[in-house]
Amino acid sequence: MTLAPESTGLLATLPGRMYTDPGVFAEEQRRIFESLWFCAVRAADLARPGAFRTVQVGRESVLVTRNHRGGFGAFLNVCRHRGARLCTEESGAAGRALRCPYHAWTYDLDGRLTAAPNLRRMPGVDPGERGLLPVRLREWLGYVWVCLAEEPPSFEETVIAAVTERLGDPAAVARYAVDGLALGRRIRYDVAANWKLIVENFMECYHCATIHPELTEVLPEFADGFAVQYFVGHGAAFADEVTGFTVDGGDGFAPLAGLAAEQDRRYYAVTVRPQVFLNLVPDHVIVHRMFPMAADRTVVDCDWLYAPDVVASGADLDRSVELFHRVNAQDFAACERTQPAMDSRAYRAGGVLVPTEHHIGEFHRWVTGRLRPQGQPEPEPEPGHRPPSPPERPRTGPAAAGALPDGGTSASP
Repeated sequence: MTLAPESTGLLATLPGRMYTDPGVFAEEQRRIFESLWFCAVRAADLARPGAFRTVQVGRESVLVTRNHRGGFGAFLNVCRHRGARLCTEESGAAGRALRCPYHAWTYDLDGRLTAAPNLRRMPGVDPGERGLLPVRLREWLGYVWVCLAEEPPSFEETVIAAVTERLGDPAAVARYAVDGLALGRRIRYDVAANWKLIVENFMECYHCATIHPELTEVLPEFADGFAVQYFVGHGAAFADEVTGFTVDGGDGFAPLAGLAAEQDRRYYAVTVRPQVFLNLVPDHVIVHRMFPMAADRTVVDCDWLYAPDVVASGADLDRSVELFHRVNAQDFAACERTQPAMDSRAYRAGGVLVPTEHHIGEFHRWVTGRLRPQGQPEPEPEPGHRPPSPPERPRTGPAAAGALPDGGTSASP
């Protein structure tokens, strides 16, 4: 079910340089990715004590560890002696300690300095003051989220609120029990495009009829060009003949336990700024995590999560995974076709958003607001480009409908 927005005009997009300028990207790293909650790793990736992952968060390398009490720690991946990168691998097992490969300063899994060559002969070195610099963390939906800000924003008022605002019900995402699902497949995509192009693409479905034939067969309302994210609580309904969220629309797996009736045979998409996409379907959950690497390069890790018994059984996941893998490849190819044009004089002032894309304008205002110096007022909209009115909830239809791990692959569109 879709509802036409009130405004029928065109809105201006961001200018092209916002997608190409290294200076803009550096400010985004500092004011967005290093200032907000960032979804870093799947908790299950750190299954054993001593396991670690390194993650690029803005300009910083962050080290996430599992300690021997079963909890997590997060630290800047920098030795406090002379600044060497402590862990150079993306993942590994540190045993009981993290040892700098340069001068052998050694830290426990809670970041405390425990040993160094000649430490006893250096009474001026206080191990208590020379530990790794900690990073704030939260665990939610089975992922470890980190924030580099000295005073992090409220996790509840930013991350959790974004999901609640989209789904219209605080309990809606909890019913999928995402933290208890098992990783069935992970694919990494290295996309030659700016991170904002990827966010914008995920937020709208004006392109769906053109480039997503498989997806629109399963979710026919997407052919109308409306994104389910435009409407609070709405999820796209499966076609009548479709029995599962699979590449051919055939049977998938049993629905996840605990879902409400209105969540059956529905697809929900949620954008959690700045770098997470949630895709909720009856028998699995798909999570995208973006890692912006440069103004024209973004790495995207996509996880397909299933009930643990489905993964443990060795069930064939290919038809289930293939649907959204094709969607990803189609989307990222479109973003890569768009990226070079951001440098064109034809796009110097930007383009336009049609009515079914007006909610992207709110994302643009959010980005520019994050980059604006504190206290500077928001500029007035250009003549003829008034902000869109908030969309209403649909008036009819169901409410609230809206090498890696085994089997994983790496892909570049």
